[in-house]
Amino acid sequence: MADQAEHWNRIFTGKADKELGWYEGDVRQTLACIDRIPCERSQTVFLPGAGTSLLVDELLARGTRLVLNDISSEALARLQERIGARGDRIEWLQQDISQPLPIGATRADIWIDRAVLHFLLTEQEIDGYFGNVRTVVKRGGHVLLAEFSETGALRCAGLDVHRYSVDEMRARLGRGFELLWAEDYVFINPAGAPRPYVYALFQRN
Repeated sequence: MADQAEHWNRIFTGKADKELGWYEGDVRQTLACIDRIPCERSQTVFLPGAGTSLLVDELLARGTRLVLNDISSEALARLQERIGARGDRIEWLQQDISQPLPIGATRADIWIDRAVLHFLLTEQEIDGYFGNVRTVVKRGGHVLLAEFSETGALRCAGLDVHRYSVDEMRARLGRGFELLWAEDYVFINPAGAPRPYVYALFQRN
């Protein structure tokens, strides 16, 4: 974990939020996906790679309880500073999401991953990630995955990525999860470059 954490800490230390390649000044695409989930505003949401996302602010404004994880201590420190006193409904975690979560980790109604999973490359890392999904998400809960699509970029933030199709997401989640909705989406990053994503929403049976 140390090497990966150092890599991400360097990025968050060296760049302002708006300079980050994945920065979204407008999170309406993700919110529109979340709005497909009944009663999401009263539920607990787990973000496996919170970074410094403005999605956190939007979810807090809706009254949502949050579990925010990131491998980067710098990202979490920056986010905590921005959130300030509004953080009374937040549980903070700092860990590699491909490794088992702490015993007794908070169960969540919704798992939202925008651009985290695709940085995991080995089968062991990917299996560890989906093991955490199955540990955290309650029965009847939802999983929203937004990752680089099969036509997406090969690298991001100086790292290779694993590009996804909806079929691969579904296969890796397993039979206990039903696909509710999916769509391709082209994100325009802060540098003006198109980044094809695939968004998919699943429900645990």
